[in-house]
Amino acid sequence: MHMEHGPGLWPFFVLIPIFWVVVIGLVVTLIITLNRRRWRNAGGPPWADSRNQGVRSAEATLAERFAQGDIEEADYRARLEVLRANRPDPGNG
Repeated sequence: MHMEHGPGLWPFFVLIPIFWVVVIGLVVTLIITLNRRRWRNAGGPPWADSRNQGVRSAEATLAERFAQGDIEEADYRARLEVLRANRPDPGNG
């Protein structure tokens, strides 16, 4: 004797995981959006400062050598141009 009981519990086994995937996706999207907005206001993500730190200190060292007369102006400008051309792009990090 076979009795039909309606749709049963199978929709819950399909809908509950889909629900949680959507909820987790929304939470992750919200966190990323808020962090990007905060990073944009702060000038970039925290790890961008550590990447650019070496370039800034190299520029400072170069400026100091120029100020002390160790290098000529043409050499200073050429080296500064090389440093700035090789600077990591903050948009790619």
